[in-house]
Amino acid sequence: MDQRDRRARIAVAGAYFAQGFSFAGLLTQVAALQQKFGFDDTQLSLVLLAVPVVAGVGSVVAGLLSARLGSSSVLRGAGPGVALAIALTGLADARWQLYCTLALVGLMLGLVDATMNMQGVGVERRYGRPVLNSFHAAWSAGAILGALATSGTAHLGWSIAASLGTVAGLGVLLSLAAGPGQLRRTEEAIAEANPDAFAASIPWRPIILVGVAMTLMFIADSAVSNWSSVFMEKALHTGTSVAALGLAAYQTTMLLGRTAGDRLVSRFSPTAVVSVGGVVGGLGLILVAASGTALLSIVGFAVVGLGLSLVVPQSFSAAGRLDPAGTGVAIARVNLFNYVGFVVGAGLIGAVAESWSLRWAFVVPAVLAAGIAALAPSFRTHAPHAAPATPSAPAPTAG
Repeated sequence: MDQRDRRARIAVAGAYFAQGFSFAGLLTQVAALQQKFGFDDTQLSLVLLAVPVVAGVGSVVAGLLSARLGSSSVLRGAGPGVALAIALTGLADARWQLYCTLALVGLMLGLVDATMNMQGVGVERRYGRPVLNSFHAAWSAGAILGALATSGTAHLGWSIAASLGTVAGLGVLLSLAAGPGQLRRTEEAIAEANPDAFAASIPWRPIILVGVAMTLMFIADSAVSNWSSVFMEKALHTGTSVAALGLAAYQTTMLLGRTAGDRLVSRFSPTAVVSVGGVVGGLGLILVAASGTALLSIVGFAVVGLGLSLVVPQSFSAAGRLDPAGTGVAIARVNLFNYVGFVVGAGLIGAVAESWSLRWAFVVPAVLAAGIAALAPSFRTHAPHAAPATPSAPAPTAG
């Protein structure tokens, strides 16, 4: 590829990294925020569930704005906005202040999640081969470092405000550095396109099918992210230091899977990697549910991360193929299912754990993971017939 495409790829990877870093910095402070504001578990769940609901609104707004302004214009404002909203969360002293700042976090997250994937799909389209998985690998790498940043500041005895302020400051710098190299509107879309006409031509059925698969993935992700340490401490009677290794194993194999994902998709197909990934992820969850030792449980979490690592990036890639004009409308619609999965997963897994047992809390998403494999054929998406053809341009070469 030419120098411009390489520069865009680096810049967009930087945006993913910044988002993962900032978001993980906040997530790892949830327990501290619960203690600071005196929330019980039910109250905390309701507060956290409000974030993805507002983020869904942000995703819709991102689709509307990006179709007219270009996704980079929205991303370059919302990226630093996420970090600043996180900093304000650390400064909140009253519950109403926390509610307001978390609502702002949710709105900014929705804007960034949608637009960074629009940029990612735009770069993938210019390369003419799969590259979207590498962007999500950058997100995972940023999330790991964001969690480590919280661990480091906690070890030093920093306050929540100081810790989140530091993470936010770095997040702003990363976002600003990534902005200039991103694709401009004329580079990611057809200049002559009518956004409303293209939006009307995008079919809903494949978006819903791919979106349901994404929802099922995030239900499984919710089980691991929110309940892995609880399962290991309560069901397997491990200490906190060992219990944390379950999530660490999951995130590590998620990163490894996404790093190799572009080559796997090129060699096989999106349908194949999603189908096999759904089966492998489900088996990993079954292994966790049946495990009698901490080691076996950690292996199970690692298998889940490896299996499900490519579902999300391939969902956005499939949406991008439905939108050859690069308006971002299809991606914004699929992104909504991200938050549906988060909301459903948080409620469903918690209810199963409370009503039955922690082991059944991992059996349920294992069964649902089979749905990902069943929906894999829907990832074989094509541009809608009603969409105008793209202007002729030199075919991209591999780089």
